[in-house]
Amino acid sequence: MAGFWTGAAALATAGRRGRRWPKLFMRSVALWTVKTFDKILIANRGEIACRVIKTCKKMGIKTVAIHSDVDASSVHVKMADEAVCVGPAPTSKSYLNMNAIMDAVRSTRAQAVHPGYGFLSENKEFAKRLAAEDVIFIGPDTHAIQAMGDKIESKLLAKKAKVNTIPGFDGVVKDADEAVRIAREIGYPVMIKASAGGGGKGMRIAWDDEETRDGFRFSSQEAASSFGDDRLLIEKFIDNPRHIEIQVLGDKHGNALWLNERECSIQRRNQKVVEEAPSIFLDSETRRAMGEQAVALAKAVSYSSAGTVEFLVDSKKNFYFLEMNTRLQVEHPVTECITGLDLVQEMIRVAKGYPLRHKQADIPINGWAVECRVYAEDPYKSFGLPSVGRLSQYEEPIHLPGVRVDSGIQPGSDISIYYDPMISKLITYGSDRTEALKRMEDALDSYVIRGVTHNIALLREVIINSRFIEGDINTKFLSDVYPDGFKGHPLTETERNQFLAVASSLFVASQLRAQHFQDHESSRVPIVKPQVASWELSVKLHDEIHTVVVSSSGPTFSVEVDGSKLNVTSTWNLASPLLSVNVDGTQRTIQCLSREAGGNMSIQFLGTVYKVRILTKLAAELNKFMLEKAAEDTSSILRSPMPGVVVAISVKPGDLVAEGQEICVIEAMKMQNSMTAGKTGKVKSVHCKAGDTVGEGDLLVELE
Repeated sequence: MAGFWTGAAALATAGRRGRRWPKLFMRSVALWTVKTFDKILIANRGEIACRVIKTCKKMGIKTVAIHSDVDASSVHVKMADEAVCVGPAPTSKSYLNMNAIMDAVRSTRAQAVHPGYGFLSENKEFAKRLAAEDVIFIGPDTHAIQAMGDKIESKLLAKKAKVNTIPGFDGVVKDADEAVRIAREIGYPVMIKASAGGGGKGMRIAWDDEETRDGFRFSSQEAASSFGDDRLLIEKFIDNPRHIEIQVLGDKHGNALWLNERECSIQRRNQKVVEEAPSIFLDSETRRAMGEQAVALAKAVSYSSAGTVEFLVDSKKNFYFLEMNTRLQVEHPVTECITGLDLVQEMIRVAKGYPLRHKQADIPINGWAVECRVYAEDPYKSFGLPSVGRLSQYEEPIHLPGVRVDSGIQPGSDISIYYDPMISKLITYGSDRTEALKRMEDALDSYVIRGVTHNIALLREVIINSRFIEGDINTKFLSDVYPDGFKGHPLTETERNQFLAVASSLFVASQLRAQHFQDHESSRVPIVKPQVASWELSVKLHDEIHTVVVSSSGPTFSVEVDGSKLNVTSTWNLASPLLSVNVDGTQRTIQCLSREAGGNMSIQFLGTVYKVRILTKLAAELNKFMLEKAAEDTSSILRSPMPGVVVAISVKPGDLVAEGQEICVIEAMKMQNSMTAGKTGKVKSVHCKAGDTVGEGDLLVELE
């Protein structure tokens, strides 16, 4: 497992937890002692700041963290040797506040700055200001940032370097009318995207004139908000492509390498969700062709750092340049796993002026790596609308083999509306794709996240989907597989019976534990209680009621579910967040999220959280006489589906609105979302205004 345990991959199980470094990693310890910088400031936050700090520590470099006031107790702040507050929570006043960051550089006498990804990582003005004060920017020079950061200029340079490009308009789109004219000339569908953008922000697909106008408006607003640059370009949208990118690495001596590819086709709203390396789709010839074109582009701008050239690849393995990201990518760990290189270390060495230590022939593909982006999102809403909250319980599955977790949070951390809702990057490595995916399945089952809604259910469903396993994927995978939206794991009859048996066993185990405590409390007054031979239960799942009979024999429960008999064995440690159960020889890891006195239970099983109500036979009979709360009529009200900030209100009391008409726009984590009317009617009242912060479920507008 050298590909996993060498270089940065070893950071997964060492670093802040203080574990010993694997022997394979120790072979390269001399590489860490090369003199580079005494002190580096990390101009970022969260997991990527922690990731950079880990490598700096191994290289003997002191680190400076910057933070907003709400991030004062964050993990990256605690890990760094020094920390400086650069402003209040909004990114424009803190992590994008160049003046405050430059003051932090001066006051701490940092010799270099690592920008991570996002924020100022591709901002040429920031790099120029650092250079003016003889501070090294750990990334490419300003010429490369300018050339590749501007999608219009980069496309022209790519053509000149003989890199395959997508047909489109090679200029800046001035307004919505011009956007419509250009889109008609190119031919629908088209992609409207921010010239200075990335990360899926400021991007819209348009299939007609109306969508082009809306796309121009939303994309320009998002681009201005995220990048401070509202320029847009338009190009032909290639339907059903794969998104495959090439990692490149260059130095200041004219050398450049391609470090193989990453498959990043599983996306929602143009943002990656699952990545892997290598790609199951590419053959060696196509891989080499893409790598050579990526290096040609890097050399065309004298690129000197780690960077990524992104391509769209069609079903016939034709590939087209999409963009170049002049920074470290979110998904860089999968490349580190299969090559054994620490990309952060390489960036620092190159920034100091050292030549690359490797030749192209030295770059291997050892094994397979998969990365899942674990987000604080509700996957049942548009494959993931942001969730906020405090992590009441948090345990990473790093006890499992071949698992790496890059995170910047801990129990008690807040997921706020101000920043990206990523919780962590969960990476698994195996000798082949099958092993890597099985390890990912186990890791997702064993990941404990409480206090916020998360997307583990969606991630697990993706990696076990037959199309994904076969490699039949493209950027529309989620909408193709789940045309009506994600609904969670659909239980087969066998899985349903297993779940009912486990849930019923949990119920009985909790009842027996309660009985044990009662007996202990009343031990001074002995009470003879009859032994219950079996429990006859009524279990409600998905509006269906099942009769379940449970009998116990030590740690094993014999369960009869609708006539089927199963044996369920476990330690039944109800205080543990994870419970390993064996159901007729099948091992499952489950999580009981809640148990209520009224019989309601929430159990995470096969990644999805299922809600059941378990009652004894007598309680079920009596429950028939209980009144149920009537469901709220939501046809005349509009509630916020996510926490965020109201950007615009398009209606006022008395206005007539049609079904599907825009009511307001809410921005959450830098993405703008249009809220529309669910029916035709007259506006009765408006409960928010532009600039208001709203929570999930807050009432926005009422119709008569």
